Amino acid sequence: MGETLRYDKEIDTRGLNCPLPVLRAKKALADMTSGQVLKIVATDPGSIRDFQAFARQTGNQLLAQHTVNDEFIHYLKRR
Repeated sequence: MGETLRYDKEIDTRGLNCPLPVLRAKKALADMTSGQVLKIVATDPGSIRDFQAFARQTGNQLLAQHTVNDEFIHYLKRR
């Protein structure tokens, strides 16, 4: 299991498939201030690739991605 990162907000997107986890993250990030960290818990394996692309496209920083059992944990830092 990876190290636990400090985060400011967590969203649960378990059971949601692409593109819903990214859309939920986008909405959550919109309410956050620059430098804050959002933790996303997802069950869609495609979310790994989706969040990498999302970070590239939006300029938000993808700090880490962990797989725990069959859940995918993503940490995004608001730009």
